[in-house]
Amino acid sequence: MFNIIKLNEKDNVGVAPMDIPEDKKITENCKTTERIPFGHKVSLKDIGKGNFIFKYGQIIGTASRDIKRGEHVHSHNLVFSEFEREFELKSNENIKRVNDQYFFDGFVRANKQVGTRNYIGLISTVNCSATVVNKIAQKINNYLKDKNFENVDGAVALKHSSGCGTNTSGYGMNLFHRTIEGFKKHPNFGKVYVVGLGCECAQLSMFQNEINKVNTQYFNIQDEGGSSQIIEMISNKIIDQLDELNMFKREKVPISNLTVALQCGGSDGYSGVTANPALGYASDLIVKNGGSTILAETPEIYGAEHLLIERAIDKKIVEKLQKQISWWQNYTNMNGATLDGNPSPGNKKGGLTTILEKSLGAVAKGGNAVMSDVLDYAETLTKSGFNFMNSPGYDPVSVTGQVASGANVICFTTGRGSCFGFKPSPSIKIATNTNMYNKMKEDMDINAGSIMDGEKNLEETGLEIFNEIIEVASGKKSKSEINGYGDDEFNPWIVGATL
Repeated sequence: MFNIIKLNEKDNVGVAPMDIPEDKKITENCKTTERIPFGHKVSLKDIGKGNFIFKYGQIIGTASRDIKRGEHVHSHNLVFSEFEREFELKSNENIKRVNDQYFFDGFVRANKQVGTRNYIGLISTVNCSATVVNKIAQKINNYLKDKNFENVDGAVALKHSSGCGTNTSGYGMNLFHRTIEGFKKHPNFGKVYVVGLGCECAQLSMFQNEINKVNTQYFNIQDEGGSSQIIEMISNKIIDQLDELNMFKREKVPISNLTVALQCGGSDGYSGVTANPALGYASDLIVKNGGSTILAETPEIYGAEHLLIERAIDKKIVEKLQKQISWWQNYTNMNGATLDGNPSPGNKKGGLTTILEKSLGAVAKGGNAVMSDVLDYAETLTKSGFNFMNSPGYDPVSVTGQVASGANVICFTTGRGSCFGFKPSPSIKIATNTNMYNKMKEDMDINAGSIMDGEKNLEETGLEIFNEIIEVASGKKSKSEINGYGDDEFNPWIVGATL
């Protein structure tokens, strides 16, 4: 008999842990009526047209026609359908922090913030200065190859396609400004250079404030005599400061100084079964020890938001989350789209059918801790613990916001495979299934497919992720860092008309 993964007693579908041929027994009273691809769903009972289909004990959609027991359940017979979310706001209190017993080796800054890396940041305020900051970073990184600055991780060019052709005020510019400010003060930067052209909408004066004043310098290309002159000038300034930057040394600090971005991309039918709940277990351990985690991607919690609301610390942040979802419904409608337009073709090939199913798996990354706060995009995290941040589901844009909010480590789960990296914060990639892990070993840090293989349980894999976070925060290079990823993923969220 072929094994089937049934996640909750209420479920009327199971997940295939392998390819299952037609006419194979999967329960005592159920045989497959057709081939079931691995990661896909199979009906465990007859389901009438119009009836809800349950996975994780939650509604993932409606049968678009009668479905027979043992039949493959996917886009051809399962459709998205709205339903009334039921939730009860519990009397939630933050988990009592345990005495400091977990530590990592980090870079303690003058403001007592702690970095997991020690980079030089080169931030463009507009696309027009993207080439300049990129050339400066290349020049510095080439210089460092032959020098012994063991505590300097290199230079990072934060280049992008925004900063002009937009309103100089309003929500879109506020998001952009907040994003740049978040990176300007990020603890993974020892020095920061902000470079503009001079005539753009996002004027340099917007960013010249008291934030990280000691370690930040500002330049306009138009004021400095052109591209080659400013590249030479800033490069020389950085080289002169390398000895000072190299004086930062790692110190043992409690993991209460960690803020971990919880992210997923290329999800599949196993994401909500293996990697995401295992990452959720690690998230709870971080929160229990005084640290913080940030879940994001508002379109990918849609349909599962009631599970977050039940964990909210108070009604104020519930209202904030509900307003964010309403904003997204209006935003997608304005652009001729709907929130149920997700999942992607790759998600569907991996076994996910509706946004409801995808969201239920995605929310599992947040574990079970109380939700301390709901942040807007790139809003600075101020309340330790588990946080939610509003963002699109597009990974580079979402992670950009999480790092701007303060994340100094990223955990990225994937079922279809990913080569994602993001400087200045190291990215740990977690595979949901062993097949993909074996194909992409050079890109994967952890195989959560061992849960499905019966080699480890969820708690053991969650602890493995937790320990990996501590090691990477202490300086161990993640696979994406070894492979040189992370220089091109900075992608601020552009909201509003391009003028």
